[in-house]
Amino acid sequence: MSATNMYVAVIGDIIDSRSLNIRNQYQQQFKETLAYVNTTYHADIASRFMITLGDGFQGLLLNGNNVMNIVLDIEEKMDPLRLRFGIGIGEVSTSIAAENSAEIDGPVYHYAREMIENIEHKAIQRSQSQSNMMIYSTEATLAEDNLLNAILSLCTAIKSKWSDRQKEIIRAYRANENNQNKTAQALNIAQSSVHRALHSARYVTYATSITTVSTVLKQRWE
Repeated sequence: MSATNMYVAVIGDIIDSRSLNIRNQYQQQFKETLAYVNTTYHADIASRFMITLGDGFQGLLLNGNNVMNIVLDIEEKMDPLRLRFGIGIGEVSTSIAAENSAEIDGPVYHYAREMIENIEHKAIQRSQSQSNMMIYSTEATLAEDNLLNAILSLCTAIKSKWSDRQKEIIRAYRANENNQNKTAQALNIAQSSVHRALHSARYVTYATSITTVSTVLKQRWE
């Protein structure tokens, strides 16, 4: 499959959304988050990210350059809600509707939906390694996809242990160019406090793993 015919579909939903007591607040948060993604990553987007069926969303990307950044931004901005993401890489079988990704269909979306179903199945089984995001493209890259999904599963395990305070510091760290001094100034705390929080959260290990996944995905278009 030529890289020029490959797209990335990102499909996700809110876990246990029906149990939310203040749905209207989170619906607005959802809209603002996807609007941010559509604006910030417009150069990467083939079809804008949109809400589907109330608690789900989907979008289509031209390449894999920023797929992990987009997923992490959505996850971060929707906290404390828990999300799952299915990432499919492949072709589309319809025309590209830039303003309505729900009108697009093809293997790329089928792959992403299959990953959502896999995540749900593993959560039910509980005996298997769990992740809130999974990737699939084609049989040709199945071994590589399995390795990427193993990395993402470990990343899920790491971030599941983060406290609210660690999440706050990590958000500020990302927003301040991964600079500890700038992060400390933004939060009005000591740089040593930032360092301790990142170290105890194993953030460097987490970030390095995510970067590895991003690099592999980018290379598929090179």
